[in-house]
Amino acid sequence: MAKSIHGKSLLKIKGLRKRYMMTTMLVIFLIVVVAVTAYSLAMSGSIYLNVREGLYAKAKTATDFFSNYITRTYAEYYDSAYQYMDNFDDINKLELQFINTSGRIELSSHSMTAGSMPGTQDITDALSTGRISPWEGYSDSTREHLMSVSAPITYSNGQIIGVMRYVTSLKPADRMVRANVWVAVAAGAAVMLIVAIISMIFLSSVVEPVREITAAAKQISGGSYGIQIGNHYRDEMGDMVKAINEMSLKISQSEKSQTEFISSVSHELRTPLTAITGWGETLIYDENLDEDAKRGIGIILQEARRLTKMVEELLEFTRMQDGRFTLNAQPCDIAAELEDSIFAYRELLRQDDMTIEYEPSDEELPLINGDPARLRQVFYNIYDNAAKYAREGKKIDVSTRTDGENVFVRFRDYGPGVPEDELERVKMKFYKGSSKERGSGIGLAVCDEIIKYHGGDLTLSNADGGGLVVTIRIPVEPTFE
Repeated sequence: MAKSIHGKSLLKIKGLRKRYMMTTMLVIFLIVVVAVTAYSLAMSGSIYLNVREGLYAKAKTATDFFSNYITRTYAEYYDSAYQYMDNFDDINKLELQFINTSGRIELSSHSMTAGSMPGTQDITDALSTGRISPWEGYSDSTREHLMSVSAPITYSNGQIIGVMRYVTSLKPADRMVRANVWVAVAAGAAVMLIVAIISMIFLSSVVEPVREITAAAKQISGGSYGIQIGNHYRDEMGDMVKAINEMSLKISQSEKSQTEFISSVSHELRTPLTAITGWGETLIYDENLDEDAKRGIGIILQEARRLTKMVEELLEFTRMQDGRFTLNAQPCDIAAELEDSIFAYRELLRQDDMTIEYEPSDEELPLINGDPARLRQVFYNIYDNAAKYAREGKKIDVSTRTDGENVFVRFRDYGPGVPEDELERVKMKFYKGSSKERGSGIGLAVCDEIIKYHGGDLTLSNADGGGLVVTIRIPVEPTFE
């Protein structure tokens, strides 16, 4: 019966949000930064330009007045300057200075600066070019941000008699610039926040389905054929979910047909194999047979037993797949079962010129809740694999240990090992990889399932110096599946 997956998967999609943030959000951030910077520069330029144009207009109007009404007498110039200074209305906003041709301040609306020489470029430019010149900078004494405009005052014949200079503090303008910059930054941050929220909502609408679909795909690849993903999508995601659901069902049907076929064929093979083995064992002791006939019957018996073992493995695995597999759980001394299996198998290995070296744990292994017969089956299968695939290594090392919560049994042969790209697949049913040895490719799959039923795991790795390491971990108090 097909299973259904709903709700949020525990699987995490790594990198999708990060990749989005590193690309799209980074581009948006740069655009916002450029826009905020451009706006801030434009606003600050506009504010300072307005101040400068205001000073320029005042200076132009005043110097035009002086140029039109001053004759060739120097005294008349100063009389007019004093009168203009007395009637200066913007004394609280601006400083008005009259500067002689040497660059020294003769008159100032702020008496503290009278007699000094500012030495700024606007004064020099006004005296040398005869044109109104601006300047922006900081006071040498107070470090205050200032702006000034210097306008040359000329006689009617064009001779420069002095300079009228307007000076203003840029503190109010600076505050206005900062206020505009902060407004721009706040607006940019708001835009980024809105874009981020919208992006996260969109990403969630994509990531969550992908998580669910990925989890289902992993379950299918792990053997949970037939599972169905809840399809409530009306876009391309829905088409993908539909395709995966159909694939899952077809794999489930194919797997079921395959399991039924294997089970049926295995049952059908058991009867003739039993008969072949039985008659072979009877005939081999017939004294009327010559040596060649007995050798041939021995080969028949050997192959029949090999086929019988393969059939038993296939039947065992189909029972596991169908859920008909059970454990006869009881308090079990795994060390004793392991030692018995070594004793029983040592003679068979000796026939292949192989030895088993056993290194028991320094600590006494605790009892586990397990099935002794099934555990011995696992041990025998591992010895079989070592004898088959690593016979040139001539030796199998077996050791045990415990960490108090788990019991570990380690088997190491000295054969060629398994290619790294095949390690993850060796425990898959019917997988034989690059090996040329005969076999069903199901022995380790059966072992893995039995250990899983005990609540443990079976792992494979290549040993340093060559050879395959099979490690079994069984918890002291397992939860049987």
